[in-house]
Amino acid sequence: MNRIKSTMTVLGILVMSTKGFSQVTDSIPKKADDSLSIRKRVVAFAADKFAIARPLNFEFSNTAPYHYKSKNEGNILPGGRLTRFQQTKLSANIDLIKRKTWLLSTTLGYKSTSTATEVVQTGTTAQTTLENDYYYLFSSLNLTYFSSLFGKRVIYNSSLVVDGSDKHFERIKGLFAGVMVLKANQKTKMTAGFMVNIDPGALTPFIPIFSYEHKFNNGLIADIFLPRSIQLRKFVFNRNGRVSLGTEMDGTSFYLYNLDGTAQKYEYRQLDINSGLTYEHVIAKHFMLTAKSGVKATPAGRIFKKEETFQDPVYQITPDPAFYFNIGISFNPFSLLRKN
Repeated sequence: MNRIKSTMTVLGILVMSTKGFSQVTDSIPKKADDSLSIRKRVVAFAADKFAIARPLNFEFSNTAPYHYKSKNEGNILPGGRLTRFQQTKLSANIDLIKRKTWLLSTTLGYKSTSTATEVVQTGTTAQTTLENDYYYLFSSLNLTYFSSLFGKRVIYNSSLVVDGSDKHFERIKGLFAGVMVLKANQKTKMTAGFMVNIDPGALTPFIPIFSYEHKFNNGLIADIFLPRSIQLRKFVFNRNGRVSLGTEMDGTSFYLYNLDGTAQKYEYRQLDINSGLTYEHVIAKHFMLTAKSGVKATPAGRIFKKEETFQDPVYQITPDPAFYFNIGISFNPFSLLRKN
């Protein structure tokens, strides 16, 4: 979903930017021999959760064929079968101006979605295969400010986001977020915050955020970032690799034209809940190869008029769960892998 993509982008910029900020009061112990090291780990812990905000990120994903049910303005329609659902994603995060207490940056993103759908023609039993390619682009200008509140480290971020397709520029959106580091030591790290999303098509304008990581004595790590993911992790191969089991949220968004022979523009948004295994491996210190596989569950995919919202669809699909895999490579100088 477009809202989720924007959320992850802004929050990723927000937490990654803490590398340039030093604060005098927080919950981190002030021992001279380890305070700097722990602070760096807090930044890495936060930054590692936001893959889309890494300096460079490329992904390819494929979903196995699945059936779906559909409705048109509340009327039940014959179901169909999606035989191809492939996506390619590319994103970049670039710092423009750095200062001690603030940072100006930009984020650029591109996603292509290729589909093939078998549908039954109305009034017949004949099937027709529809093939389509959709392109979604977005960019944001982000201002991040570092401060403190109640003796805790706090980071604020405001962003101006524009998006569109390969044919037209479509939306301008505003985002504001704040994150506070509540706890940070060798075993447990915890943050909390919120985001306000000024987007006419958004499902909700306010999103609470909470992250929690705890290292158990047996080497397992509980890693929770709400509302995005819940994972149980384990470092392997001398910390060159990491295996994760859990669930994470993702989404798809793109614009549609000429659906009804008019100039009316539509938007499609789909929320995905991906459950399964993830493996990450460091290549040449700061490059990470990522492979994911499991089951994708999609509560709903909706087409709605551009000037309306996700809650007012003209067409809705409910896909069956399906197998998926994803492979990607990214440049992430704050990777937790290989860090002691």
